[in-house]
This record gives sequence, C-alpha cells and structure tokens, in this order.
Amino acid sequence: MTKLDAEVVVVGGGPAGSSTAWFLAQAGFDVLVVDRARFPRDKTCSEYMSPQAARILDAMGALGLVESAGADKLNGMSVTSPAGVTLRGDFAADHGYRGYRDHGLALRRTILDEILLRRAEAGGARVREGVKVTDVLKSPDGRVCGVQIRDADDAPRELRARVVIGADGLRSVVGRRLGLIRNGWPRRIALVSHYRGIEGMKDVGEIHLDRRGYSGMANVGNGLTNVAVVVPASISAEIAGDRTGFFEEWFASRPHLAPRFANAERVSPVRATGPFASAAKVAWTPGAALVGDAADFYDPITGEGVYAALRGGELLADHVTRALRDADGGNGALRDYDAARRREFSGKWKVERIIGMSICSTATMNRIARVLAANKGMADLFVGVAGDFVPARAILNPGFFLQLAFARGARA
Repeated sequence: MTKLDAEVVVVGGGPAGSSTAWFLAQAGFDVLVVDRARFPRDKTCSEYMSPQAARILDAMGALGLVESAGADKLNGMSVTSPAGVTLRGDFAADHGYRGYRDHGLALRRTILDEILLRRAEAGGARVREGVKVTDVLKSPDGRVCGVQIRDADDAPRELRARVVIGADGLRSVVGRRLGLIRNGWPRRIALVSHYRGIEGMKDVGEIHLDRRGYSGMANVGNGLTNVAVVVPASISAEIAGDRTGFFEEWFASRPHLAPRFANAERVSPVRATGPFASAAKVAWTPGAALVGDAADFYDPITGEGVYAALRGGELLADHVTRALRDADGGNGALRDYDAARRREFSGKWKVERIIGMSICSTATMNRIARVLAANKGMADLFVGVAGDFVPARAILNPGFFLQLAFARGARA
C-alpha cells in the first residue's frame, strides 16, 4: 500500500483553502495545506467580506482577530450610474432579512489570509509554504491520488493523499490539469491598488459604473482604501504598456472622481488580476474537488469572492468527511458536493450574470440606477442579495422585474 503524506492535501492557503482545512482538521483528519507563497503575502482582490462571512470567521475563531486587526465596517453599498445617478442600499434594512452582522468587513488580504491560515494551523492542519504544485497524480484507474510539487530546492517531489482539494484560485493548477475549467463571457480584468486620503470616503463600498467598465472603492482599515478598476479583457493590450498610467488616468479623467483623488496618495503598486468569468464544468473528479475561485469566479462587482471561498470550504469539508469514510471511495460524496454548491450559490450566480450583462448596456445601467435610487426598499433588497444574507429569489422574480420596468424613476 502506498504511504500517504496526508489524508487530504489542500492546494492553496487563501480563504477557501484555510476554511476547508480548518473544518476538516476539526473533524479529526490529517490535512496538509501547501501554497507557493510565503505568508503574509499580498493578493489582488476587492478585500471585502459580506455580512454573512462573519459567521464562518466566527466559527473558525477568526472574527475577533479580523476586527482587532483594524478591519473597516461597511454598512452597505452605493452605486453611481454613467448618468451620475447614485443609489445606496443598506445591510440593516426593513425588508425582514438579517445577516450574521449588520455590516460587512474589509481588510487587506495580506492580513486576512495570514489570520485564516494560522487559524487552520492552530485547528490541527499542517502547513507548508513555498511549495509550488505543478501537476496532479493519478492512480492506474484514473483516480487522483496526490500532487507533484517543487519546493525550495526546485527538485520535483510527490505528495500522496486520499483526497486533493484545489483551492488555488482563478488560474487553478489542479482544475486545469484535470480539465475541469471552462471560460465564460464577458471576460474582464481588474487593476487594484491602495490609497490614503481619498476625499469623501464613508461607511459604504462604492461602485462607479462607466461606459468602459467600472471602478470600486472601499476602506479596508488602518487608513487605507482599496481602489479597483475593472475593464474588458479586450483592452488588455492598451493597459499592458503602462498599467499605472492607465489606472491613474482613469480617475483623473472622470469629473466626479478626479477632485476626490486630487490630494490622495497611492501607497501600493497597481496590480492586475483576471480575466474573470471562469467556472468548473463540474467541481469534482474521483479523488479531487475544487473550491473558491478555483471552482467559480464570474465578476468582482458583487464582492462575492471571500464569502464564497469561506462558505465553499465549510460545505466541501462536510462532503470530504463523508468521502473519507465511504466504502465507495467517496465518489458519491464528492458528486453530492457539486450538487450542494450549485444549490447554495446558483441564485447568486444568476444575479451576478444579470448584473454582468447589464453593465454592457449603458441605457440599462442608467434605467436600473434611477429605479433603485427612487425606491430605497428595492435597493436594500438588491444589496442584501449581494451581501449573501437575502435569498436571491427576493429579486429573481417577476414582481421585482416588473418594478424595475415600471416603478417610479424608470423613465425619469
């Protein structure tokens, strides 16, 4: 019998990997997390956590640590249309739904991911940093049985496990080596940096829709503001020559944003990530499963990434627990995981795709913004869905769409 290096190898030490590892280690399994980086490390991200993310942070013993690290509280979201109409939706509202907290949190991923990985370690998982996964290993019957790695001395080695978890992000090595990933539309890329001193930042995250894409801003603690620009991947050649210049010109050339940046200081490099709109055809194969961005990431406009990673890890751990105990080798349990994640996230996926397609039409963006700005209850519902505590069915119904079409403000 082949000697195992761990019962479960988790590839990726971000929120998805740390959550999966923590819950599995708590269930008593030998879990090894490997990541090519050494923590703390930076990660290009909107750095926002929805109100519901606090529940899983709390379960992992990380919520107090995140708050004491200086995370900013976000009480809702504001959206400004290309026509200059601004709507605001609040997490604490009169629609009858409540999140685990009445606010979201935002914190640098440099800090957040370190907290989560150390919680997984404290919970019983083993962690190896500076380990690059280059391929997956398969047994003669085609079942995944481990990963191939290169560590500090760059020598190829193998790690054997009963289950491999791909939590390695948007360009997942595990997912691509297994042929599980497909690309979607519309394809976008993001440029992200951090500033101090942007004028007028308040207790909400901001989204500014534009004919060429959109930008987002949110305070992330310790006097910093996360600033992002998201544009079609088709203009990546235009950006490649001068990423920083493109980014700074974006804000300098928009009259409603330029004055707010006049005395602000950019304090981190402009980093790029994407293209987005990738998803797994199925998020499992015998002996392996995908979670977090490795399994699905459409577009960052609803800020779904960190919550989906944490909740996905919690969900996956339940099914891997069963897989490791099943006599059939766990295929049924991993198949059930794929079905469970679709039930959990499919409503939000539909909302994300509707928003993503709407952004392609300036007229549609302006019309929706006028309606939601004039109807606060609708705006609160919309933002609550984005905040992961209002069920998507609250807006994915004929009544809500009829209101969007005919409510006060639709033809203003």
